Amino acid sequence: MGAEAAEPREWVVEESVLIAAPPDQVFAAVADPRRVTEWSPEVFKVWVRDEPVEEGSRFVGFNRRGPYVWFTTCEVTAHLPGQVFAFRVSSFGMEVALWGYRIEPVDGGTRLTEYWQDLRRGYRTAGVVSLLGRIFTGTPPARRAGINRDGMRATLEGVKAVLERDERAGRASTGDTGSA
Repeated sequence: MGAEAAEPREWVVEESVLIAAPPDQVFAAVADPRRVTEWSPEVFKVWVRDEPVEEGSRFVGFNRRGPYVWFTTCEVTAHLPGQVFAFRVSSFGMEVALWGYRIEPVDGGTRLTEYWQDLRRGYRTAGVVSLLGRIFTGTPPARRAGINRDGMRATLEGVKAVLERDERAGRASTGDTGSA
C-alpha cells in the first residue's frame, strides 16, 4: 500500500469560553495586547508601539515555545468596544495570520471567542513565510492550527480565571455577594 494521504491543513480555528464578567470588562482585558502575557502559553512580552490601542495601532509580540523564540509584528484591524478586537500578524513584512476576539453578552456574563486564520496562502511569499515559521517556531505549517487550538484553550481559560477572580474580588470589596 502507498503512503497515507496527509491530513488536510486547517486554515481557521475558533474556541470559546463563558466568563462570569461583563462584556466591557472582557473587552478591556483582551484589547490590551500587553495583558496577553498573563494568560498565553506562548507570548511572554508585548511592546505596544502606538498608544492608545485602537484600529491601526501596532505592537510586537515576543513568543516562546520550548527552545524556540520569535517575534511578530501586529496591526490592530478591528477595535469595537464590547464587540471585537482583532489584529493582523506579519513576519518580516509578510502576512502570517489574523487573530481576534469576539465578545458576546450572554446570561450571567460573556461568551469570549478567540479565532485565528492562517493567511500563508495565495500570494507569492506564502511559501517563504511558511518556511520562516517552521524555522523560528519549530512547527510545520500543517501542525500550527492544532498548536494554536491548544494555546487558545489555555489562553481562554486564563482570561476566564483572571477576570472571574477580579469580578469576585470586586463584589467582595463592595459587599455584593452577587445573589438576588
